[in-house]
Amino acid sequence: MSLLPAVPAFRTLGEGGPAISPIAWGMWRLADGGRSVAEAAGLVHTALDAGITLLDTADIYGFDGTAGFGSAEALLGEVLFAEPGLRARMVLATKGGIRPPLPYDQSPEYLAEAIDASLRRLRVERIDLWQIHRPDILAHPQETALALDRAIAAGKVGTLGVSNCTTGQTAALQRFLDHKLVATQPEISPLRIDCIENGELDQAMTLGLVPLAWSPLGGGRLAAPETVREKAVAAALDAVARAQGLSRTIAAYSWLMAHPAGIVPIVGSQQVARIAEAAQAALVRWTRQDWYAVLIAARGVPLP
Repeated sequence: MSLLPAVPAFRTLGEGGPAISPIAWGMWRLADGGRSVAEAAGLVHTALDAGITLLDTADIYGFDGTAGFGSAEALLGEVLFAEPGLRARMVLATKGGIRPPLPYDQSPEYLAEAIDASLRRLRVERIDLWQIHRPDILAHPQETALALDRAIAAGKVGTLGVSNCTTGQTAALQRFLDHKLVATQPEISPLRIDCIENGELDQAMTLGLVPLAWSPLGGGRLAAPETVREKAVAAALDAVARAQGLSRTIAAYSWLMAHPAGIVPIVGSQQVARIAEAAQAALVRWTRQDWYAVLIAARGVPLP
């Protein structure tokens, strides 16, 4: 039986944009537990040494921990300050637009403030990919677009993306931007297949957006499935994992990567072994039959 196309060695963020690895590493929990700069540097080195070049964070990351708002960015900034040479090895992505204690704020004034604050915390002059974290219903997309275009014109931001936006919200923002969006970051996993069926991935392919999948392991539920559906999805992944001598985790990442939209899973682990292992996902090959077996298990009903 023929195999689906192999995962390319890199993806490109927009036309002429930076090349990124087919899998990314996220720093949602980087600042948890009082992690030291040396410990954080070890994780960064692990990702880069494994060939993972897209490092994704956000200004809100760490807010639920002990260090507070901006703590994950600040810790990464300490790593980059101590080892300036690391910056050239990565494509640095962050997100903003959530403003505690308010819910969301994409007013031009706040976006300018948030981008400047991220630059200071990260100790860099430019963010390669800046993303709207969650859509602000009260912000007109024309005003948001103006603030983002200004950030690019000022050299503070290289490329733009959205996260957790509907197809309509993405299209509305793109309508007013002078620059093309290059990425979208929804939740996608073998247990969360909404994007596959609601048109988000079709829009990504139409607009040339790289889908960056957060929580690609279903919030950890794939590791310890409990429901009938979760166990069925795990079993379908295990069939491929056993045949190719790899873990269910790697099979889950690779299942996403096999989609023609070029999904880039964001590894959320803060463990050295798990980060290093994740790079193996690019080597997994899927048949059409095996891929659809996972989808059918996720849907819980046969294909029409």
